[in-house]
Amino acid sequence: MPQKKSVATFDAIMRSLKGGNYAPVYLLMGEEPYYIDQISDYIQTNALTPEQQAFDQTVVFGADVNAAQIADLAMQYPMMSPRKVIVVKEAQGLHAFDRIERYVEKPQEKTILVICYKNGVLKGKTKLLSAVERNGVLFESKRLRDWQLVGYVRAYLSKMKIEIDEKSSTMIADHIGSDLSRLASELDKLAIALPESDRRVTPEVVEKNIGVSKDFNAFELRSAIVNRDIFKANQIINYFDKNPKAGSLYALLPLLFNYFQNLMLVYYAPDRNNQQALADFLELRNAWSVSEYMTGVRNYTGKKVLQILGKIREIDGKSKGLDNPNTSSGDLMKELIFFILH
Repeated sequence: MPQKKSVATFDAIMRSLKGGNYAPVYLLMGEEPYYIDQISDYIQTNALTPEQQAFDQTVVFGADVNAAQIADLAMQYPMMSPRKVIVVKEAQGLHAFDRIERYVEKPQEKTILVICYKNGVLKGKTKLLSAVERNGVLFESKRLRDWQLVGYVRAYLSKMKIEIDEKSSTMIADHIGSDLSRLASELDKLAIALPESDRRVTPEVVEKNIGVSKDFNAFELRSAIVNRDIFKANQIINYFDKNPKAGSLYALLPLLFNYFQNLMLVYYAPDRNNQQALADFLELRNAWSVSEYMTGVRNYTGKKVLQILGKIREIDGKSKGLDNPNTSSGDLMKELIFFILH
């Protein structure tokens, strides 16, 4: 049979599937279950009609079967359909993959075998991975870092022709966090709530539909810190104390670290008084966002910025239990903000 190239990205895999192009084998593995579920669910729903699924689609769980049984299922010919679909969920429950490895070397052309291996990647299975790359699709679903969530929100809504500003996307990302299933669900609901005449997401829209305060959130706290507005910063921290879901230390740390890391670079910029030149130097999407860094340069010395970056790392360690048996995340946040502003 002709060899197939591995499709490395989620978007590329979904484009291929929506174009009706199915590979004989999909090995979906990684820390982020959302993308694995999206791909496998699409195949389960669309590769066969509902009538065909009753005869030629089988879903099994790794803990309930062995590799030989999976290979035997995959080798069977379809009964009433142009293809057979075998989905192995929770494949990390399998104890051995030898028979699957041999099957993947020469897969049944009329079968789509989908192996969902969550919470990690297959290690020490070089021959299996190589065979999947040759004859099917190998995909690693990586968990997004906190600093990637804002970009994810923008990209997700952009596919639906919806505009969103930086503040609104930051509010959503900080409030919901890295649970992509929940994040996608909230964004879908937000899209439905928008009128056809105005497909823009503003802080007011986020506040109304997701329940995040447009005035008391991590984005506004960062703004208060940039401007050294001690009163406003304390207001927001006190609000977080009473409403823990409004802003967490874990959402704030990457936001502040990214800002002060860029601010440190500003001191070395060849032309830090030119907004566009500085935007290009920092690789920012918009020149208007440079104003925050120009304000930061006026309010913080290079020495202070270095100290702040060190303090953020220290607080990050303490938040994970390093040299910190008892201090709460709320108190750690107060400690950090006090250090930055004084």
